[in-house]
Amino acid sequence: MTHTGTTETEITAELVRELLRDQHPDLAGHPVRLGARGWDNQVWRLGDDLAVRLPWATRSADALLREEHTWLPVLAPALPLPVPVPQRLGEPSERFPRPWIVTTWVPGEPADRAPATEATDAADALAGFLTALHLPAPDAAPVGRFGRGGSLSGLSGELLGTLASAARQGLVPDPDAVRAVWEDAVTAPEWTGPALWLHGDLHPANVLTADGTLCGVIDFGDLCSGDPACDLAAAWVLLPDDGVERFHDAYRPAADAATRRRARGWAVRQALSGVLIADAGVHGRPGGKPTWGPPAQAALRRLVATAA
Repeated sequence: MTHTGTTETEITAELVRELLRDQHPDLAGHPVRLGARGWDNQVWRLGDDLAVRLPWATRSADALLREEHTWLPVLAPALPLPVPVPQRLGEPSERFPRPWIVTTWVPGEPADRAPATEATDAADALAGFLTALHLPAPDAAPVGRFGRGGSLSGLSGELLGTLASAARQGLVPDPDAVRAVWEDAVTAPEWTGPALWLHGDLHPANVLTADGTLCGVIDFGDLCSGDPACDLAAAWVLLPDDGVERFHDAYRPAADAATRRRARGWAVRQALSGVLIADAGVHGRPGGKPTWGPPAQAALRRLVATAA
């Protein structure tokens, strides 16, 4: 995955201030500083308590921001961890021809830089968050990108190609064991329950930590509905080794064996993506993030070391 450079306008602190002056002048006096550059959006801090998210690298980001602005304020009050709640919507203009939003700022350190270390607390926090989020979604809920929330079966060709590529580069110590986890997941019975609300993208850079446990979840651009296994993959990707079983004990309603098998498949997919993104970062290629490597490798190790 690489940035497509679809926003020709350079995003600067002065541009953010100008947009605020034009559309939300009561916020324009707050200090503005860069927070982060993500796959889809740049995040600029706005004072101590707010942030401005502007799309910059993918065309799909426009619709995702609008969906986030529509749905996340509905879901946020029931969630037990802080999330970036949309406060304002900025419309496209001559100065910046794309929509943008103002959200609350969630403090914490991304888990790719500061992994969770307190297994019990982190597992309980993740389980509580997903228990609260995974409620039946309305028919109008967004559809997941890249197959998220859907069936694993249609993703096998892509996944096995990714695994082969990573193996050729020496990035996966035991590709046969990883393939076995994936093939078991693909043969698990499909989800037959209602489509549930999903975060859709619980990789370590989208989960914040403090004092060894989870303290926030960010970037709901992939908010969608479907099979909860997509989100349950986070147990292997985010938690310390002894946190996975604790998570499954705490998550409600408890996932059945088939759902856990599918979740392991989603975790394999996420971990392999992290391995390749990290390798790109190590070699200075666009979109690469070296910090994604350690959590991705740890997830693969956990997955091949434990049964479904």
